[in-house]
Amino acid sequence: MNALLIGYARVSTYEQDLTAQRVALERLGVDPTYIYTDHGLTGTNRVRPGLREALAACRNGDTLVVAKLDRLARSLRDASDIVDELTAKHVKLSIGGS
Repeated sequence: MNALLIGYARVSTYEQDLTAQRVALERLGVDPTYIYTDHGLTGTNRVRPGLREALAACRNGDTLVVAKLDRLARSLRDASDIVDELTAKHVKLSIGGS
């Protein structure tokens, strides 16, 4: 099975637009089919359906890609929990291509 790039984008308010993040993820090699989003949800809210879908889509060897770390998590604890979940699934994390 080929490893996939799974993208995640989030904006905090409904007035904000996801376009810039989607474009950035596509430039980083993520197929638009594999971009999961949350619209109108803050990073401090861990109940984010798009994030849950993105994490569920990740398989051994895949990479979760976000344009910026603050789109994934707004606290060190939350970021650590997400990284732990990815590590347990043998999934890499790419932040802005790094």
